[in-house]
Amino acid sequence: MRRSIGLNAAFDIMRVGKHYKLINFGETYEFGVVDILDNGDYVLKTMDTLEKLMLSDLVNYGTGKDFYFGEL
Repeated sequence: MRRSIGLNAAFDIMRVGKHYKLINFGETYEFGVVDILDNGDYVLKTMDTLEKLMLSDLVNYGTGKDFYFGEL
């Protein structure tokens, strides 16, 4: 059973292998989903630097007034 880590419900549409764009607090990220963890978090790989990071790190401080999330 997956436990939610408190991420926005908009992220429930994310699927492994798909690419998305996230803008939050003036930072823009374009990434692909590498894995969905049992705790409900996502492992991501940025499209420009190929760095792996967690979705929870990108929204750790909530969502800013400029928040945007969508599929590429």
